[in-house]
Amino acid sequence: MSAVHLEITDGTAEIRLDNPAKLNAFTVEMLAQLADHLDRLDRAQDVRCVIVTAEGERAFCAGADINAWGDLTPAEFARHWVRDGHRIFDRLARLSKPVIAAMAGHAFGGGLELAAACDVRVMTPNATIALPEAHVGIVPGWSGTQRLGRLLPEPVLKEMALFGRRISAERAHAFGFVAEVSANPAETARSMAQAVRGLSPRSVEVAKFMIHAGRGEDRDAMIEALGSAAISASADRDEGVAAFCAKRKPAFSGE
Repeated sequence: MSAVHLEITDGTAEIRLDNPAKLNAFTVEMLAQLADHLDRLDRAQDVRCVIVTAEGERAFCAGADINAWGDLTPAEFARHWVRDGHRIFDRLARLSKPVIAAMAGHAFGGGLELAAACDVRVMTPNATIALPEAHVGIVPGWSGTQRLGRLLPEPVLKEMALFGRRISAERAHAFGFVAEVSANPAETARSMAQAVRGLSPRSVEVAKFMIHAGRGEDRDAMIEALGSAAISASADRDEGVAAFCAKRKPAFSGE
């Protein structure tokens, strides 16, 4: 039974975590289901915006289910659990569509790392964010010290990771990590997604690539994707392909 659902309506995709009994904490199966949905969304031409949300009001996501990784050997923990989660969250961050996290509850550990992989975040006033890994003798493993290090002020990141403190929605909004504090994050996110549908899809995609390249998010791939898109629109590219197919020497015009 799926615990990560995908619904697409009028150009907006909603990924919904559905494990409320465990505060939407990730299991191995949930990571695999999320990966499958991202594979589909990466090539879905009809999707203009993606919303990540969750069932229940207590937690957006409490991180990773300790039962999923508690018995793993050190090698299994590092090689599979951490690296698989990192790879999947990187896929989410690098989707060509804008991604909104609608956080109707707390986001701890992997849940905060999930939210950080989204482009913008909307959060309820009573929700908090935290990195509680030190309470169970581990460290953030799904980009909590890396991607979050680019999105949060260093003292705030240390406050969570080194001192175990929770950060309120109000504070998260004050330093720009949260775009909006809303009593209904899902509705706010849908309103934002509606606005995206009125914009140029290519402009939005290229702007996201440029921003990511500038801040180091998959920089090498972003730079080469942008360069490849530009050269693909040139007359030289068309001439080069035509000459190769005709087995003749190309006559490049530089246009």
